[in-house]
Amino acid sequence: MLSVERLIDEVGLGLASGAESGATRVRWVHCTELPDPTPWLTGGELVLTTGAQLGGASSQREYVRRLVDHGIAGLGFGTGFAHDRLPQALLAAARQAAFPVFEVPYEVPFIAITERAFAHLVNEQFDALRRSMELQGRLERLVLDERGLARVVEVVAAEIGGSVGVLNGRGDTLAWHDAGDPAAADADSAAIRLAIAAIDGPAPDQLDPDGSGRILGLPVVATGGARPQAWLVAIGRLGEFERLVLRQTVTVVALEMMRLRLVSDTERRLAGDVFAEALTGRLHPDELEARLRPFGIGQDAAVLAFALRDPPAAEPVLDRALEQLDVQRLVATRGPLLCAVVDTSDWDPIDLARRVRRDLVRELGEVRAAASRSGSPQTLRRSFHEARCALEAVRHANGGGPDVASHRDLGAFHLLLSLQDDDALRSYSESVLGPLSGGQPGYGEELLRSVDVFLEHNGHWENAAAELFCHRHTLRYRLRRVERLTGRDLASTRDRIEFWLALRGRELAR
Repeated sequence: MLSVERLIDEVGLGLASGAESGATRVRWVHCTELPDPTPWLTGGELVLTTGAQLGGASSQREYVRRLVDHGIAGLGFGTGFAHDRLPQALLAAARQAAFPVFEVPYEVPFIAITERAFAHLVNEQFDALRRSMELQGRLERLVLDERGLARVVEVVAAEIGGSVGVLNGRGDTLAWHDAGDPAAADADSAAIRLAIAAIDGPAPDQLDPDGSGRILGLPVVATGGARPQAWLVAIGRLGEFERLVLRQTVTVVALEMMRLRLVSDTERRLAGDVFAEALTGRLHPDELEARLRPFGIGQDAAVLAFALRDPPAAEPVLDRALEQLDVQRLVATRGPLLCAVVDTSDWDPIDLARRVRRDLVRELGEVRAAASRSGSPQTLRRSFHEARCALEAVRHANGGGPDVASHRDLGAFHLLLSLQDDDALRSYSESVLGPLSGGQPGYGEELLRSVDVFLEHNGHWENAAAELFCHRHTLRYRLRRVERLTGRDLASTRDRIEFWLALRGRELAR
C-alpha cells in the first residue's frame, strides 16, 4: 500500500505535520491551485499546490479544514513560488488536525512525486489484478472439484479477512464463513438480511444497508432486473482489492449454483423415473427396494401428496422442508400432485405431512395435503393411490375437512382400493366406458373428461362448462352423445354412480 510517509520518503522529503497519520493510504495524486478543490476530489488523494491563492491566514486555515473534512490523504506544499516557506497558519491548522503536510522545495518538481506515485499505484493495481485472477482460478477449481459453496466462501473470507456468505433471495443462509470475529458480524449480518428481505421489485446492483462501506451485498444470477437467485455478502474492511475479489467471486458462485441446480434437476428426474416405475406395480420387490435404497427408503414407507399451484416449481421447497426434519425421502411430481415417498421408521405419516404442509403454505400459499398409511415398499403403488384418493375425497369438504387427509377420509374409495386386481378394475371400467373410445381420435378422452367434470360438480351445468372452457350447450351435446353411446342416463343416480366408479377404477388400474 502506498502511504503518504512512504511516498515522500522515496523522493527525499519529510513530514512537517501529521506524522501520526503518515500511514494514510494515497489513492491518487492531484495538482491544483484552486482555493477549494474538494468538489472535484473523492477522498484519498494527495494534493499538491503552490498556494498561489492562499495569501491570508484565514484562507490557509479554511483550506486545511476543507481537505481534512473531505478525507484527503495529505498535502504537498510547493515553496519558492507564492510562498518562500510553509505558511505558519496552514502548518498550525494541519498540526491541530494531525493532517499530513510536507514541503516541496522549488528544486523538486511536482512531476517527480506524481511519477513515483503513479508507478506505485500501477504496480499495486497490477498486483491486485494478479492476486484476484489467481484467486478466481482457485475458486474455479473448487467448483470443478465439486467442493461446494461452503468451501468457496471460506477461501474468499480468508482472502479478504472478513465474513463472507451466500444468502438466498429471502435472506436465508446457503453458506457462511467468518474469518474475523463472528460476534462482531452478527449485527451487520442481520442488517443485510433485512435489506434483502425488504427488496420489492427490481434488485439493485449492490446493497450497502448502513452506508458505512463495511457491508456489501452483490446479486447473483439476476437477469433483466429480476429478483436474484442469491446474494454474495461480505462484512469487513472492504477496499478496492476486496471489492474486486467479491465481484469476481459472484461469477464463481453463479457457476456453482448452476452446477448444483443441474445436479438437483438430474436427481429430481431420476426420482421421478423411479417413482413412475414403482407406480406401475411391475417391478420385482427386490428391484423396487434396490431402486429406493439410494433415497434412504427402508421397510417403513408412506406417500405424502400435496395439491398446490405449480407442483414442479414446489419440489425444491418440499425437499428442503423434509431435509430440515432429517427425513429420508424421494420427491417427485405425479400429474397435478406433488408427492414424497418418505421413510417413516421415526415418523407418523400424518404428523409429518402436517408439519411439512405448514412450511409449504408459508412459502407457496394454499396447499391441500394427504398421507397414506405406512407400509413396505411393495405397497407403494397402493399407498400413492390411498393418498391421492384421500385428497380427492375431501376436495369438496368446503373447509370442513382435515388439514391432512388420510385413509380415514376415503369413503367410497375404500371399495376401489380394496380391489387389488387391476384386470378386474380395467374390465369393469371398460364395460362402462369402452363405447366412448370409438369414433374420432382423441374425442373419446374429451367425452370422458366432460363426464368426469360434470359429476365432480354434482351435475351443475354452468360450473362444469366453465371448468371445461366450453358453452353449457356444448357440454349438453357431449353428454347426450355419452348417453347414446353407453346406453346410460346421467339423470339416473345409479348410472352416475357407475360412471364415477368406472372413472376412478380406470385411474387406479393405469
